Amino acid sequence: KEQLENMYQKKVVLADRESCEDDADKIIEEARTKDIAFLVVGSPFAATTHMDLMARAQKVGVSTSVCHNASIMNSVAACGLQLYSFG
Repeated sequence: KEQLENMYQKKVVLADRESCEDDADKIIEEARTKDIAFLVVGSPFAATTHMDLMARAQKVGVSTSVCHNASIMNSVAACGLQLYSFG
């Protein structure tokens, strides 16, 4: 966390799945007036929680963008297919 804060010169909030789900409305509301980043390890859409957060933000007019990692799994997930369905 400290390394990221030093590198970006921004406050970093560590969030687990529960906090992402429970605080989704708070995250989206803050994104209405500030530029925020939601950093994940791995594919941004491998977890349905991340897809849900983006869809909910877009539904209320919050602009979103995604920087994908280099993986075919990102493309599959970005198409809306759930990675849980593939083995």
